[in-house]
Amino acid sequence: MFSAWYISQQPELDPGLSLSLLFGLIFGAILQRSRFCFYCVSRDFLSERKVDGLLGILLALAVGTLGYHAIFGAFLPEATPGRLPPGAHIGPVSWVLLAGALMFGFGMALAKSCVSAVLYRLGEGHFAGLVVLAGVVPGFVLGFLSWNPLYLWQIQSAPVVWLPAHFGYGGSLLIQLLALAVLAAVLLHFGRRDEQSAAASSNLPSLLFARRWPTYIGGILIAMLGTISFLRLSPLGVTAEIGSVARTLGSQLSWFPERLEGLDSFRGCATVIKETLLSRNGVFIAALIVGAWAAALPAGQFKPALPAWRELPRLFVGGVLMGWGGMLALGCTVGTLLSGIMAAALSGWVFLLFAGLGLWLGWRSWR
Repeated sequence: MFSAWYISQQPELDPGLSLSLLFGLIFGAILQRSRFCFYCVSRDFLSERKVDGLLGILLALAVGTLGYHAIFGAFLPEATPGRLPPGAHIGPVSWVLLAGALMFGFGMALAKSCVSAVLYRLGEGHFAGLVVLAGVVPGFVLGFLSWNPLYLWQIQSAPVVWLPAHFGYGGSLLIQLLALAVLAAVLLHFGRRDEQSAAASSNLPSLLFARRWPTYIGGILIAMLGTISFLRLSPLGVTAEIGSVARTLGSQLSWFPERLEGLDSFRGCATVIKETLLSRNGVFIAALIVGAWAAALPAGQFKPALPAWRELPRLFVGGVLMGWGGMLALGCTVGTLLSGIMAAALSGWVFLLFAGLGLWLGWRSWR
């Protein structure tokens, strides 16, 4: 908190850095306390048919959809084709998005974590995440190397579909909430609720700082944070800084493309060649790790651990696939999926479907 205040008092620094720091601390703490991990809750369903975690993610999307649509009316009183709300993660829908999402999901299964969970679990002392991140950076470089031919082949002519522009705000809201309700009904039909009692402790400090929060609590809080972040700063996302580091490193290579066609015109987890040390997303993800560490410490869940040698290739390859897929999809499970679906972007729904398929394929292959 003091650091956020101190940054806000420095006129030479971007005033958005203090909010990025504050939001990152809160986001990391929520992720850690509620175990809000796309891969983990999906694995719980696939292996044990537990649906509580996935229902928490669907609730986050529903609450975030309500929040985003409330803000859209202020930005664009009338949703019309060709106009998009500023800053929202609404990307092109093409075969490249499908392939990127599939690749990202498969990489999640190999790494046994999505990028946001890698970051918060670093705060818990799971240093295997460093190997995954070491793979994500060259994965982004591979994405940049493949971008230009894919852009000319598919992406430049791909539609950017924002549901309110076609159905109005009311229609878009209805479609999204109905789709989420159908998914929840399907999960409840094929899965089962966790029978463990959430009321095992009536001690408030224990409930807040020791026991894991139900995923639905984390979902509601993340949806609220995502809505506030969109209004005050930018949509939630965790790959912009990693991609920018990869792009900066790649630009030093003689065979790296001098120009990435059309990339900077798209919405999503934008990457740039770094010219300053501090960036909003960089501060956000650093604060995310610190926030997760601060939440894990009183709960006794900070347990430093190194990965086994035999796990290193799997972790690294998983990171490469997530980096490559995330670059082509213009984001990950937070930026393209979470923030994208909240913004009523068709690209978010496509990412959800094909990242889920990739995760299932990867999970099946490594069982």
